Amino acid sequence: MNVLKHHVPTFLIVLLGVLGIGLVLWAWHLPPFDGAEVRTSNAYVRGQVTTLSAQGAGEVTEVPVSDFATVAKGEVLVQLDDRSARQALAQAEAQLASARSALEANTQSIRSAEATLQSREASARAAKAALDTTQASWTRLHKLQEKGVVSTSDVEDADLALRQAEASLTEASSNTDVAREAVASAKVQTDTLNAQISSAEAAVALARIDLEHRVIRAPSDGRLGQIGVRVGQYVTAGTALVSLVPPKVWVIANVKETEFADLRQGQRVSFTVDALHDRAFAGHITQFSPATASEYSVLGNSTATGNFTKIAQRLPVRIEIDPDQPGGAELAPGMSVVLHAPRQES
Repeated sequence: MNVLKHHVPTFLIVLLGVLGIGLVLWAWHLPPFDGAEVRTSNAYVRGQVTTLSAQGAGEVTEVPVSDFATVAKGEVLVQLDDRSARQALAQAEAQLASARSALEANTQSIRSAEATLQSREASARAAKAALDTTQASWTRLHKLQEKGVVSTSDVEDADLALRQAEASLTEASSNTDVAREAVASAKVQTDTLNAQISSAEAAVALARIDLEHRVIRAPSDGRLGQIGVRVGQYVTAGTALVSLVPPKVWVIANVKETEFADLRQGQRVSFTVDALHDRAFAGHITQFSPATASEYSVLGNSTATGNFTKIAQRLPVRIEIDPDQPGGAELAPGMSVVLHAPRQES
């Protein structure tokens, strides 16, 4: 009887230790209490947090939004001083107008040159007709001279008239060639002026882009983070101004590789959110990572050493959240969640 009383405290201590260990195993869902679901607290809400930066240099003149404000796509977030950009645009537009005026003047020059060419060609045709007439008269007089019908002076006058007609045709042909070259030169100038217009149009487009960069707008609907810029501050290209978080969020759960085979793409799952007093949400698995989380680390996980301790790796799983759930609008990137997924048969 005394021996029994002596061993009772020891038995109670052992029993309490076993119960404590069992309680821990049950609380952490470890074997043999892992049950019929995959559970991990290594899971977080994720979203597309976009850092908006300045694309040009200038002084901040207006910040019409505040920290954590809800904004719509296209809404102005930050305004930079745009006076120099507006002047640059005006100058580029003036140069474009000048280039277009030069092209219009050149078009008129082409028309004038073509009219001159037509006039010179008509003069050449008239000179050719006069030469033909003079040539026929010269031939006729020479034949009459052989018969002694006309005097020598008449023949000499015919010779002189023929040479003058030939000279007139030569001059008319030369003038036609000059007019033709003037037309060609004016048309070549058109290509140069068109190139100048294209260059001026590109300069205007660049000036407009630079002017647009003086206004930083929300690229999508969402909520802002903390504003990192103030009125009067001078910023340069690349200066971070504010972060934007679109409403679209999802869950990334890092599941142990030993439980990976118990999950399927499209599988229905649930998760609870720590920040919302463990409120439950529903979703489904959409994608599995092509590699474990350790493979994405900056420092490679080399095991080519003499000492090796096997550690269960984790595989990121993407979970889409079902829409229109109560409290879904309160989910924010970075929140910790606990995943609950029924085990699937292999």
